[in-house]
Amino acid sequence: MIDKDHNNQNPTMSHKYTITFVFITLLIDSIGFGIILPVMPQLIMSVSGEGLSSAARYGGWLMMVYALMQFFCSPLMGNISDRFGRRPVLLLSLLLLGVDYLVMAWAPTLFWLFVGRMVAGIAASTYSTCYAVIADSTPPEKRAQTFGLIGAAFGLGFIIGPLVGGLLGEYGARVPFIAAACLAFANLIFGFFVMPETLAKENRRPFNLRRANPMGTLLALRKYPMVMGMIGAYFLFLMGHHALPSTWTYFTIEKFQWSESQVGYSFAFVGVLMVFTQAVLLRRVLPIIGQHKAAIAGFLFCIVSFIGYAFSNSGFMLYVFMIPGALQGFVMPSVQSIMSGQIPANSQGELQGGLASMSSLTSILSPPLMTGTFAFFTATSAAVYFPGAAFSLAAVLTALSLLVFILYGDGGIKK
Repeated sequence: MIDKDHNNQNPTMSHKYTITFVFITLLIDSIGFGIILPVMPQLIMSVSGEGLSSAARYGGWLMMVYALMQFFCSPLMGNISDRFGRRPVLLLSLLLLGVDYLVMAWAPTLFWLFVGRMVAGIAASTYSTCYAVIADSTPPEKRAQTFGLIGAAFGLGFIIGPLVGGLLGEYGARVPFIAAACLAFANLIFGFFVMPETLAKENRRPFNLRRANPMGTLLALRKYPMVMGMIGAYFLFLMGHHALPSTWTYFTIEKFQWSESQVGYSFAFVGVLMVFTQAVLLRRVLPIIGQHKAAIAGFLFCIVSFIGYAFSNSGFMLYVFMIPGALQGFVMPSVQSIMSGQIPANSQGELQGGLASMSSLTSILSPPLMTGTFAFFTATSAAVYFPGAAFSLAAVLTALSLLVFILYGDGGIKK
């Protein structure tokens, strides 16, 4: 009855509410990821009774568990929505997300933190469903513009989440989780009353587990050997990039004794710079210097920022190096565009699906590597004390990525 009533709404108003709901859902997913970054060290230390170095190691494993669940559940949730519709999948994910934040706020032990991150990874695996909702309800000539809302939601969420998490974290490490739960439940209520079902019953298909397999998507990229070098550059770049979200909080607390709010301010500043880079600078720079040179510039500025972070001797210097660091925002759009130009039009979706799975894979592998490196060089038994070691490793990985890009990015794949 609910679906029928919603489908009988004025089409314009129905579309407006649908896109608004999708935007808010993605925004809350992004806020939920960012809101916990400033407070996770304190929460982990409080439930484990161990110091910052050990907390960093646990934090890396928690991020890995979250990414692992997303890696496997994103295609699963997308296929389930093809069978049962978009509306129940999105509403169920918001319910799970709200319950998960309450579990995290209550968690008395590390075990429950890991349970919470697993549930969060499942609940946040709705990006494919949100893309499907937009495809269902938007005409082809307007989809690109609407898909741009997804990037805006991610950027805005990464500004709001850490900022709110840092401010609320001053009142206790568990308070941000309660706030995130309230956001999720509020959006659930909003979606329950205004979100229509966008997939008609005649367009649904039986669920097939073999089609809900991320490894199948990754292996399909072997059909396009000309892009494999660029895939390698993409992989190495993302492996280095994860040093920032996985170790930044631990690094700034260890080296500069930053509070939760100071950590939140720094993440928000990075978010503002990244949004400005991709929304303003990129579209002005690309027509002048081209994709290849823009990517190289992004790689170089990224390396400079990582080295700067590693060896900064004051919090002010970190903010200085955030400015060139934001120009790494040139890399991903340029690399993806170059790869997209190398394959036929009927394989674009397959490429983007493979890149999404590759991104999830680096989210699984990199955080434990980066937090483990931080823990190794900050432990009381460390032969060399170097809190910035993870950023140095990230600089090396980015330099290797640049080398691979130079070898393949300027026609090397075509040869």
